[in-house]
Amino acid sequence: MAPVRAIVQAVPLVATAIVMLDAATDFFPDAPLVGVITPVRLAVLAGLVATAVTAPRLATFRTRLDLAIALLLLSAIATTYVGGHPDAPLRALMTALATFYLLVGVRRSQPESWRAVALLALVCVAAAATSAFAQVTNEVPTGFCRTGLFTDVDCDGGGAGAMIRATGTFANPNLLAAFLVLLTPIALLTAVTVAERTARVAVVTVGLLAYGAVLTTFSRAGCVAAAAGLLVLGGAYWLAPRLGRWGVRTLTTVGLAGLAAVTVALWVVSRAGDALGVRGQAWKAAVDLAVDHPLGVGLGRAGDAVSAAVPGGRTFVHAHNMWLNWLAEAGVAGLLGILLVTVIAVASAVRAAREKSVAGVVGLAALTGFFLAATVDHPANLDRIAMLFWLVLGLVMAEVPGGWRESGTPVRATGRSGRRARR
Repeated sequence: MAPVRAIVQAVPLVATAIVMLDAATDFFPDAPLVGVITPVRLAVLAGLVATAVTAPRLATFRTRLDLAIALLLLSAIATTYVGGHPDAPLRALMTALATFYLLVGVRRSQPESWRAVALLALVCVAAAATSAFAQVTNEVPTGFCRTGLFTDVDCDGGGAGAMIRATGTFANPNLLAAFLVLLTPIALLTAVTVAERTARVAVVTVGLLAYGAVLTTFSRAGCVAAAAGLLVLGGAYWLAPRLGRWGVRTLTTVGLAGLAAVTVALWVVSRAGDALGVRGQAWKAAVDLAVDHPLGVGLGRAGDAVSAAVPGGRTFVHAHNMWLNWLAEAGVAGLLGILLVTVIAVASAVRAAREKSVAGVVGLAALTGFFLAATVDHPANLDRIAMLFWLVLGLVMAEVPGGWRESGTPVRATGRSGRRARR
């Protein structure tokens, strides 16, 4: 039975690899094998079933995000079926949520699996980053050009000063920047899996390559988010373990207050007409849509709805803000759900980092950078980025107990030896 059990335990890790490789390169076909079952969905389903077989306990999958996820899912179901909208975006959301529980299950049932996740992240980051640099060094046209960080220009008419904005394995530079901001800190986790110095140098070199690739996108939000993620990565590694319980609560309170302040600021700016250009127009339209449609306009429909509401014929793909996009698409309940996900995830990452979890530290850095970028963009509008976002959330939430009154951490990656800590 030992070989059979080993094979079953390998299935969730293979499923995780499929999800991450597809998020990085769009490796697997999107066409369904049968019905609505795509190769990635089949892999996620197989991984969940295999995890449930090897660790048949509810505690394996229980997290502090469960209620927030339930609210998010209920709001998505309500806007889809009450509004009579297509259910394809709902299926995509359910697939992303299943990925979250797949990662939680893998981490809880196989504590040392963080090594595999970190190695996969390193491979995925290397693939996207080298592709980006290849576009720039070989002057491969991507359809996106800038003269400096501030002015978009037509690639054909931009003149000698026009610089190609790399897209890597994605459709536009902002998506590549968001991918690298989210996954590069996780890739750096590989450095603590090896004791040999030159191996750690190789890992750090790939990490620097990835952050350099963010610069090739000329994404302003991406560059700021990457810098913020690096700052948090260093600060959390040195500061978080020195914080007591009250320090964690203070940081959580400050974070919640900051999130509320940003929400109020966006609300005010959204009423200020064209003060912030197209983003201000998109935010105002998203707020107006929520007032007119309390249940939302339907998943995946914010772009069309915002485009119709903004004068001038400009086309929008989303509301240029993750939280306002949820407000427009799934109403107030959807906004509340994603706000709870944000606050709980950051608070949990801070706690894990305080308890000397290296996975918690890199998770906090990844989420900080991604959430910062999401204030002026919505990269998770793309299914591949959404899957990766929920995968990173799963990595973080597995570091803390599922219940609020529980103490200790179920599994934790600590130090170079990777020893796990139990309750």
